[in-house]
Amino acid sequence: MNRKIRLVWDFYGDLAEGTAKHHLIHLEEFMQREAMPFYNQGISTEAELHALAFITVDEKDVIPLRDTLKPNRAFVEKMD
Repeated sequence: MNRKIRLVWDFYGDLAEGTAKHHLIHLEEFMQREAMPFYNQGISTEAELHALAFITVDEKDVIPLRDTLKPNRAFVEKMD
């Protein structure tokens, strides 16, 4: 079974939420341009000055995406 990995980009400051929304647009465009499948994407506001953008991908795609897009962190996604 191929695990799904959530890649996360953190943003801080007054403009964190807007920056996360904008970053997500570019993530989706990149994935479509490279014809790479993704399963879940979005943003989350963790605190007043902390937001994040995330995308869930196949484990086999993590290394090339990590090297190209430089996420801040990643973890195994619990898919139901």
